[in-house]
Amino acid sequence: MSQKRDYYDVLGLNRNANNDELKASYRKLALKYHPDRNPGDKAAEDKFKEASEAYEVLRDPKKRNIYDQFGHQGLEGSGFSGFSGFEDIFSSFGGIFEEFFGFGGGRRSRSRVQKGNDLRYDLTLNFMEAAFGTETSIDVEKMETCSSCSGSGCKPGTQPETCWECNGSGQQSRSQGFFTVRTTCSRCQGSGQIISSPCAGCSGTGHVMVNKKVAVKIPAGVDTGSRLRLSGEGEGGIYGGPNGDLYVFIHVKPHEKFERHNTDVVCQVEISFIQAALGDKITVPTLKNKKALEIPKGTQPGELFRFRGKGIPSLKNGKRGDQVIQVLIKTPTHLNKKQETLLKEFAAIESNKLSNKLKNILKSGGTRASS
Repeated sequence: MSQKRDYYDVLGLNRNANNDELKASYRKLALKYHPDRNPGDKAAEDKFKEASEAYEVLRDPKKRNIYDQFGHQGLEGSGFSGFSGFEDIFSSFGGIFEEFFGFGGGRRSRSRVQKGNDLRYDLTLNFMEAAFGTETSIDVEKMETCSSCSGSGCKPGTQPETCWECNGSGQQSRSQGFFTVRTTCSRCQGSGQIISSPCAGCSGTGHVMVNKKVAVKIPAGVDTGSRLRLSGEGEGGIYGGPNGDLYVFIHVKPHEKFERHNTDVVCQVEISFIQAALGDKITVPTLKNKKALEIPKGTQPGELFRFRGKGIPSLKNGKRGDQVIQVLIKTPTHLNKKQETLLKEFAAIESNKLSNKLKNILKSGGTRASS
């Protein structure tokens, strides 16, 4: 499908649906579109996958909360991208299918090899680290493949045994009338193998909890909401499966002087009304250092000046934005007598200039339009 439908629409429920309603709706759809009941029907397969993905998200409180706030994009950002195929669905829902219908998830045994879980880490940077990039290390607590047994769960020197109950298939079959009913093997829990001598280092799980320092290279130009993917730095795979990935979500602290607008950086500087009227040359801060700025005569409050290429680099092409300087004109306070006298003289001159201008307009017939 080119565009995913809303999960609530897929299950035909409103956004306040409880777990019982979710389960009942999914049961109905799974029974209708299950591939064992619709052999060779591609449309039914797609409907089955779509309903399974919707139920997988909405039955999980954490995934559902992310979806309710941020939609499909938020789930992808958290590392969930849906099911890759029927094996994933049957592996996740095998027990549910047995509960719903009295038969197993599919016609194939469950694969022991599984990719490790993806992880999320939220990293806070200051404004300059985000603007210019940096290198840092983060502490990640995660499940890693046991080094003693290399993830097999078996005591070194031993091997898992094939389950005699299901002959390694992971499922048990029994006939009920015209139907063959498949259920997950109760002895091996669907793995097809039994570990008789578990590894002492991981108690047969194949994984141990570790704290690991992970180096992270932050590219210049990241912003709040940027996401970095560190391939293979997630949790260890199961039974030889690949490691999951680590997703680093960036949060950037505000700066006391600069404000970011895409790749442009804006700052405000104060000048006196004398500098604004007569012009001046001042020094203003930039991201790297200080730079001279010419203030022309007659500069107005809020006027903008621009330093080309002095902003933040784009993550797409590396091209830098601009630095924009907004001028704020400061009104003087606590004037002394001499300053007040000079300003009054200035005001009188301005008043005379306005009066003479009006007289000239009147002499030139400027009032004829109102007659």
